[in-house]
Amino acid sequence: MHTAPILREMFEAAIASAQPQRCVPPHLPRPQDVKGRLVVLGAGKASAAMARAVEDHWRGPLTGLVVTRYGYEVACPRIEIVQAAHPVPDAAGLQAAQRMLALADSLTADDVVLCLISGGGSSLLPLPLPGISLEDKQAINRALLASGASIGEMNTVRRHLSAIKGGRLAAACHPARVITLLLSDVPGDHPADIASGPTVGDASTCADALAIVRRYGLQLPAHVLAVLDSGTGESVKPDDPRLAGHATHIVAAPQQALEAAAQVAQGHGLSAYILSDAIEGEARDVGKVLAAQALQVAERGQPFAAPCVILSGGETTVTLRGQGRGGRNVECLLSFAIATRGHPRIHALMGDTDGVDGMEEIAGAQIAPDTLERAFALGLHPLRSLDGNDAHSFFEALGASVVTGPTLTNVNDFRAILITA
Repeated sequence: MHTAPILREMFEAAIASAQPQRCVPPHLPRPQDVKGRLVVLGAGKASAAMARAVEDHWRGPLTGLVVTRYGYEVACPRIEIVQAAHPVPDAAGLQAAQRMLALADSLTADDVVLCLISGGGSSLLPLPLPGISLEDKQAINRALLASGASIGEMNTVRRHLSAIKGGRLAAACHPARVITLLLSDVPGDHPADIASGPTVGDASTCADALAIVRRYGLQLPAHVLAVLDSGTGESVKPDDPRLAGHATHIVAAPQQALEAAAQVAQGHGLSAYILSDAIEGEARDVGKVLAAQALQVAERGQPFAAPCVILSGGETTVTLRGQGRGGRNVECLLSFAIATRGHPRIHALMGDTDGVDGMEEIAGAQIAPDTLERAFALGLHPLRSLDGNDAHSFFEALGASVVTGPTLTNVNDFRAILITA
């Protein structure tokens, strides 16, 4: 059995299942329900591709503004596409957020706003509350990314320091009706956590955000802490009347990507099992747990019989200890490889469906039974690479990196473990 191509085929099927051209059109409003203008606003790594899907299937008048990550631009004749930085925000994203709020000011009750939101939108809409600077937001983002906080915890903090997230964009669109199409990249598919929920009500509070800051020992400036401590950063709540009549639809999510991969495995005569689409935790710890399960299957036939594929998704975290190149999927995979110790029947691929794992334009990596042996022959030190958060360098030296380029979608982490008979 040629395992490497099967694993890559599963990964590509997962990405294809969440392409905006496939999942956005069924959720567009009916033309007769739009009395005034249809205005598109959006943010995220997939938002430009989502905008293009709208343009290709909407025949009436259309305007709008969407901000996406550098390199993820898709040509749109009617909707303006702006590019900005991710995961650490920049001035381009701030200016795009300001322009979105200005567009919202001109809306009427006859207008419909179609909001296209996907993962990455938190960093791409970095409009801080008054008294907080872009430099503050950049420092906070870096601290959050290095802290080991979960995505839900990070976005709770972000929502309460933002002038556009936490339901504020939807509130600004009042009295227009807002339809939000979400491409989920978060465990549990909670709308408030996808891009920090710019168009959905937020039940969390400033006190919750402050507790997270203290839990992880984040060193924030005094004036930023004052915003949380005083409650002046409170987000828009779900029962806010300005949100009445709004609609929210999740058009693609990690579960459907895993199901698409499972179909590929089954087509190759392999049993496929989805553990969960919402696994969180420290990446290296998740790698150890997945390794223990793979070894149990390989050696004991429990809880599944080989040959089979074990699939999972979610979003792990990395607490930075070294100065390496990350990211969370390759760190999880390196930990997995070390723990499985070159077992002759265990293969795996782990990557991010947006094509970017950490700060690198690399989606992830792939291992085979001979990975550690080849590494030692090249003078590589797996444990040293893991301790230094340098898994990208490790796999790149082996030619084991998985590079996709911009995938134009984002349904988070993808992990496939193949155990042969």
